[in-house]
Amino acid sequence: MLLHCGKFRLDLSRPLVMGIVNVTPDSFSDGGQHLQRAAAVAHAQQLIAEGAGIIDIGGESTRPGAQPVGVQEELDRVLPIIESLRGAPVPISIDTCKPEVMQAAIAAGVQMVNDINALQDAATMGSVSAANVAVCLMHKQGNPPTMQAQPNYQDVVAEVCEFLRGRIAAAEASGIGRERIVVDPGFCFGKTLEHNLALLRGLEKLADLGVPVLAGLSRKSMLGALTGQDVEHRVHASVAAALLAVQRGASIVRVHDVRATVDALKIWQAVKE
Repeated sequence: MLLHCGKFRLDLSRPLVMGIVNVTPDSFSDGGQHLQRAAAVAHAQQLIAEGAGIIDIGGESTRPGAQPVGVQEELDRVLPIIESLRGAPVPISIDTCKPEVMQAAIAAGVQMVNDINALQDAATMGSVSAANVAVCLMHKQGNPPTMQAQPNYQDVVAEVCEFLRGRIAAAEASGIGRERIVVDPGFCFGKTLEHNLALLRGLEKLADLGVPVLAGLSRKSMLGALTGQDVEHRVHASVAAALLAVQRGASIVRVHDVRATVDALKIWQAVKE
C-alpha cells in the first residue's frame, strides 16, 4: 500500500513511525520543551535521524482539558518550524483543525494534514481537497476541554468504524483520493480505559476500511492507568502499545520515543519475515 503524501510516496508494507514535535507550552508530555524554533527544528532533525518516516508538528495542545489557541498564535508557533524543515527527507505533517493554519502550512511546504476533527468543517475539507497532500481523519467524542468527562458508546469499535467510513466517503466525494487518506481511532479522545482497550483489540476492523490506520498511543493516560507510571516513565509501555497496534493492522504509529519504537519494530519485522 502506497500513501500519496505530497511529493512523497510512502511504502506502508512495513510500519512507519511518525515522530511528534509539539510546539506548545502545555502538551501533556513535552509541553514547553520545543517552544523555541531552534529547539523544535533540532528535535525534528533528531527524530528523522532516529528513523521517523513522518514528522508531525502541532502548535495547539489537544490533551484532555486543553483550551484552544488563536489562529495567529498557532501560526506563529508552527510556520517557522515548517519553513526550517522545507526540503527534509521525510514528509512534514501539520497537526491542526483550523483551515487557516492548514492553508498556510500547505503553502509553507507540509505534505500531510492531521485533523482531529476529520475535516468535518467545510473550510478544512476544501483546504485539503485543493492541495496534493495526505490527510489523517481522526475520531473523537466531544472536544478537548471536556471530552473525558463522560464518554459513552454502545459498541465503541463499531461506532468508530462507522464514523470513519463516513468521513472517508465524504473526503472522496470532495476529490480527496483514497490513496491520500489515513484514519485514526483517536485513542483517549473521548474514551475510557475500557473503550481504548476495546479499540486496540479491534484495530483489525479499522484496517478493513481499506485505508492505512494510524495509532497514537504514545505516553497516553491509558498507559499510565495500566502501569501506574507518570508521563516521563511510559516509554516501555508506549513501545509495547505501538507493537500491539502494528500487529493488529496499524500502518503508522505516532510516537514521542522514535528510536525505541523503530528498534522494536525492526525486531518484530525480522521475526515476521
